[in-house]
Amino acid sequence: MPRKSKSPARKTTPSVATNSVRSAFGTLPEWNLADLYAGIDDPAVKQDLDRADADCAAFERDYKGSLVAMAQAPDAGRTLAAAVRRYEALDELMGRLASFAGLVYSENTVDPARAKFYGDVQERVTSASTRLLFFALELNSIDEKDIEAAMGDPELARYRPWIADIRREKPYQLEGRLEQLLHEKSVSGASAWNRLFDETIAGLRFAVGAKSLPIEATLNLLHDPAEKTRKIAAEALAATFRDNLRTFTLITNTLAKDKEITDRWRGFADIADARHLSNRVEREVVEALVEAVRAAYPELSHRYYALKARWFGKDQLAHWDRNAPLPKVPARTIAWEEARRTVLAAYGDFSPRMADIADRFFRERWIDAPSRPGKSPGAYSHPTVPGAHPYVLLNYMGKPRDVMTLAHELGHGVHQVLAAPNGALMAPTPLTLAETASVFGEMLTFKRLLAATTERKERKAMLAAKVEDMINTVVRQIAFYTFERRVHAERRDGELTADRLCAIWLEVQAESLGPAVHLGPGYATFWTYIGHFIHAPFYVYAYAFGDCLVNSLYAVYERSHEGFAERYLAMLAAGGTKHHSELLKPFGLDARDAGFWRGGLDVIAQMIGELENIE
Repeated sequence: MPRKSKSPARKTTPSVATNSVRSAFGTLPEWNLADLYAGIDDPAVKQDLDRADADCAAFERDYKGSLVAMAQAPDAGRTLAAAVRRYEALDELMGRLASFAGLVYSENTVDPARAKFYGDVQERVTSASTRLLFFALELNSIDEKDIEAAMGDPELARYRPWIADIRREKPYQLEGRLEQLLHEKSVSGASAWNRLFDETIAGLRFAVGAKSLPIEATLNLLHDPAEKTRKIAAEALAATFRDNLRTFTLITNTLAKDKEITDRWRGFADIADARHLSNRVEREVVEALVEAVRAAYPELSHRYYALKARWFGKDQLAHWDRNAPLPKVPARTIAWEEARRTVLAAYGDFSPRMADIADRFFRERWIDAPSRPGKSPGAYSHPTVPGAHPYVLLNYMGKPRDVMTLAHELGHGVHQVLAAPNGALMAPTPLTLAETASVFGEMLTFKRLLAATTERKERKAMLAAKVEDMINTVVRQIAFYTFERRVHAERRDGELTADRLCAIWLEVQAESLGPAVHLGPGYATFWTYIGHFIHAPFYVYAYAFGDCLVNSLYAVYERSHEGFAERYLAMLAAGGTKHHSELLKPFGLDARDAGFWRGGLDVIAQMIGELENIE
């Protein structure tokens, strides 16, 4: 259950958004973070930081060096389960602190007070958690027969999925002191470079005509009905990215080298193996997905953009036309309340329980929707900790795609709420399956809107928007993955210049988008703003995994509604306790099947075919 505010009478500081903002799209909610802490000056923050220090030190004193012997004792299951529960409680405590600091920081990443608070909390949590590093290492030192015997106790057996995941990490773990060094240095290493990227991106301004706009508002103009506006926005993006190219090149080179060093010491054979391990997905499954998508470029993105170029009366689309709305289709601004009703109705048609969970995000102010200077761009659903609840960040601009973004992030949110009872150690879901929930939420919303649309031009526009979204989710993300692989592979032989990074970007984009899209001057720098490259290397294939999986799941749903919603919600509620093969088995799906990905891609191809028929 969501954790209530510690003190309802406690005043929230101005550094935590708790109100609503009136805008052209209606009244947009700002989240209330008081379910975590009342503000950055809440005394409970310091108290919990101090408690984390003390409790982590006590945990280390009580258990370090003793787990192997504990596992051989007659009451091994009970005593090990007690240790795991204490470890889980510490994970929850520090997760609450880190989540709050991150959410406050994302509200305004250029505010010095928030940046300092975020950095200070991050340092304290990292320092405290260093004392816990021994636990996973010692669990993996326990003999297999001893750990299996201890699992005979139901108290420890409850944690079997988490322990199994920990033991999969064993081949890549280092000696305890090295693990401690890597952990402590992360604050001044990868985390610091991530923070530099975030603050740089948030501080950028783009000269669009007489206006100086932040990145989110400028990117939004690439969807403007007027080609002149799209071109000016694209040129403004290119100019500012070019002016900051040196910084982004340094960040990219540094983080790629940092990852190469860590991977080499841990013994990962492939540059993406660490991501596959954390996603609990086999390398061959990902390779099959990538191969299938790249083989399908001609019948998906190449085919669609050629079709769109004809709609625009051109031989080629300029890169700023790629996501342009269709010509002669009136642009519509969608008010926040309409977006809310649309998504909740789509969720409710599928499952009243799913809609009720999603509605809580609106009722209980778990959403921060306005676009503000300094606010983190894009959108996300942060799960925080099982003892609280998720929070959704959006930059709502009233576009139809913003409704889909809302549906996407609420899909994550519903998933996170359903998985929370598994506890802090087993609620988190691998990225591949996490994106399945979000994309399924989008599909429900799209299908409901399409079914209610009978006017030809409007239906065509909706189908085109969905195809573009799916191309962006599947083709574009696999192109991103290909770009990352090439960058990280070449970085092993030395630093990449800005020109080389731009050249790789253009080569990969040309392959994926096809001859109907002209990648004009300036587009070469557009790799610079993709945050996933910085925050989560090789994350991006999870979007394509999720989209293709949802296409297959939805086909099962359309063939038979009976019992599907219950099976689907049970899949989400499993959190991180099951492998993807176990979760998909009730639906008759297997991601290891060579034809599985082809089936998901065929759904996109069929939609393009429908567009060709109503051209």
